[in-house]
Amino acid sequence: MKKLLLSAALLFAFPLTSHAEMTPPDQMPAGIYTVDKTHASVTWKVSHMGLSNYTARFTSIDAELNFDPVKPENSVIKASVDPLSIRTDYPNAAEKDFDKELATGTMWFNGVAFPKITFESTKIEMIGDKSAKITGNLTLLGVTKPMTLDAVFNGAYIKKPFADVPGLGFSAIGTIKRSEFGMKTYIPNIGDDVQIIIEAEFHKAAL
Repeated sequence: MKKLLLSAALLFAFPLTSHAEMTPPDQMPAGIYTVDKTHASVTWKVSHMGLSNYTARFTSIDAELNFDPVKPENSVIKASVDPLSIRTDYPNAAEKDFDKELATGTMWFNGVAFPKITFESTKIEMIGDKSAKITGNLTLLGVTKPMTLDAVFNGAYIKKPFADVPGLGFSAIGTIKRSEFGMKTYIPNIGDDVQIIIEAEFHKAAL
C-alpha cells in the first residue's frame, strides 16, 4: 500500500510531458533524411502450409530519403538490408541455427554470395493527403524486379522530441513473389507470396 501511495504521489508531482504538436509535412525542411535505426523495422511473412503466416525480421537495415515537402512525389527513397541479419526467434537455436540456415543457405537468402537486398524508388504517386504508392526496383539474390509499396505518412516534427532534429515517420507494406527472384524452395508448401512490412522514422541529416 505504501508503494502504491508513493507511486501516485510521484505521478502527481511529476506529470507526464504533453504530446508535442506535429508539423504539417509541407512545412518540413527539404533534403536528405537518414533512417533512425532505433525506430525502424523490416519484417516479412509467408504462408506456412496454409496453416499460419510465418513471420521473421531483418535487424540490420539502412535507408535514405531525399524529401521534397512541396512536391512529395519528387522525393526519392533508397534502402538496403543485410540478409545475414535475419531473426526468426527459432525456439531451439542450440540444436539448430535456423537464422543462419535461412540467411546463408543457397536455397534461401544466400547472404554470403548476395550480401545486400536493396530498394530504390522510381516513382511516387500520391493517392491521398498522407498516402502514396511507391514504386521502385527491388534487388534480391542478384535479380532486380519492380515492387510497389503502399505507404502512409504518419507525421512529422520540425524538432522531434528527444532527438532535437527534424523527423518524419512512415509505414509501408508490399508483396513480392519470391519465385521471381529465383527463391523457389518448397513452393507451394511455403508460400510464393511474401509480404513485407516496414516501419521507419527518419532524421534530417546534418549539413
